Amino acid sequence: MGRSISSMSSVSTALLEKLHVPAVYSNQRLDRHYDVIARDGKLYESEYALDGSGTEMFREEHQLEWIVGAGANGIGGIIRRGGYLFEAPLTFYTSTKTWEMSPGYESTDLGFSRPILTACLNCHSGRSNPISGSEGHYQNDVFSEMPIGCENCHGPGAAHIDAVTSGAMGKGRSVSIVNPARLTPDLANNICMKCHEIGDVRILKPFKEYKDIRPGEPLDNTLSIFMTPPTREAPPDKDHLQHYYAMTLSKCYRASGGRLACITCHDPHLEPAREQVPAFFNKRCMSCHTDQSCKLPTEARKQSSPPNNCIGCHMPKREVGFLAHSSLTNHRITTQADEPFPDSAFSQTTAALPDLVHLNPAPGKQDVAPPLLTLLQVYGELAAQKPEYVLSYNRILDQLQQREPNNALVQGALGRRCLQSGNLREAIGHLEQSLAIGKPQAAVYSDLSEALDKSGQREQGLAILQKAIQVDPFNPLLQRSLIFRLIALKQYANARAAMSRYSEIFPQDFFMRQKFAVAMEGTPTQ
Repeated sequence: MGRSISSMSSVSTALLEKLHVPAVYSNQRLDRHYDVIARDGKLYESEYALDGSGTEMFREEHQLEWIVGAGANGIGGIIRRGGYLFEAPLTFYTSTKTWEMSPGYESTDLGFSRPILTACLNCHSGRSNPISGSEGHYQNDVFSEMPIGCENCHGPGAAHIDAVTSGAMGKGRSVSIVNPARLTPDLANNICMKCHEIGDVRILKPFKEYKDIRPGEPLDNTLSIFMTPPTREAPPDKDHLQHYYAMTLSKCYRASGGRLACITCHDPHLEPAREQVPAFFNKRCMSCHTDQSCKLPTEARKQSSPPNNCIGCHMPKREVGFLAHSSLTNHRITTQADEPFPDSAFSQTTAALPDLVHLNPAPGKQDVAPPLLTLLQVYGELAAQKPEYVLSYNRILDQLQQREPNNALVQGALGRRCLQSGNLREAIGHLEQSLAIGKPQAAVYSDLSEALDKSGQREQGLAILQKAIQVDPFNPLLQRSLIFRLIALKQYANARAAMSRYSEIFPQDFFMRQKFAVAMEGTPTQ
């Protein structure tokens, strides 16, 4: 999990020798150019644009402080800006040994402003130190442990030592070192699912953080994973971080009665060399099957490359559509490539949750509906892309308004619904209550600012918008809104200052500069 070019590493001289720098890349679609260079033992990446005469219109350069990714498909860079972490626009792709656009950057110029969220570092590092209640904002010491380490799978060592020395072992919550091989298959799989099962929506339970996840305890105590039910018309087709779910659709898993687990085949402590992979996994297959199980003639098996490779036929790699030069192993074990999905793939919902598949219910709670607050967040995320979930979202919100009216999340959701329906007075009341009883949230501040502005309280709305920016200073939507609010209030000097700050943070946004110039045309210079 944490060796070679690990899941997370600092830039070092040894690493620089592997990264093929200096490098240049041009994106014709975006009309942007990029450089990656090493200087004084450090790694830098820059983005720039040229005018018709070849003169630079802007150049933005940042030091890549960390490299993220295991290197199987590629590795990317992370920069730090004012305590916030952001992804760099280029990724080094292992198969081609080239620097090209990072996933998601191919058609949109995100510059150096795509935040590295807490969930990202939760899986790509041993232990990160996010600032509670924020996204992308970290303490000065970003990592307590950079590469993935023992405690990610075996639990906290310090708690175990304290329990042993104090005589508290066995009293209350378990603080023993966890051996996944001694857990039930469900609990062992939960350790892997924390990072290797993304579903469609992942929701932290109220008052929980990623650091609260404990190996050996149900993952659903802290993090719930859901997916929209597949249909025969739209069967499951994702390989990226859907490893557990794909495994459950295998005949091997179903025939084992759920005893087949991730660690049945994978050894987290051992990664075989490329030439050893076929024999390594063949041995795992043969723990249940025999050589006679394979219906393909021996000579035909020897003709494959590499020869006699079980997973090459039964778990073939597939190209990942949104990751350039990348492929991933399909963890649905099939007899043949065109094997249809089992009927069970299309009947995974329950009476308690008829429109979602809960991928990690705690043992014994498969037929119990998740908490309403969890469902509110799930349906809220899905409704933004799938209108069929709007009714479920509103139904849950109505129930929570009656049952948990003093919850900040509920009040914020009620405020946004009122804002969207044009009920500004009630929207303001709900949003103010949400902020009064909960932690500062940029989204709630933003909604309240909009509600105040639309109700004619423009100065008050501007003040609230500035609070939203304090919470989320690198959010381009908030920064743009501030600029045009200042123009509308004829605070032209402040608008110019805000535009100057915006251009420092997002120098690549020429469209915004043009809109600002048009909006300011004919206004006083002071």
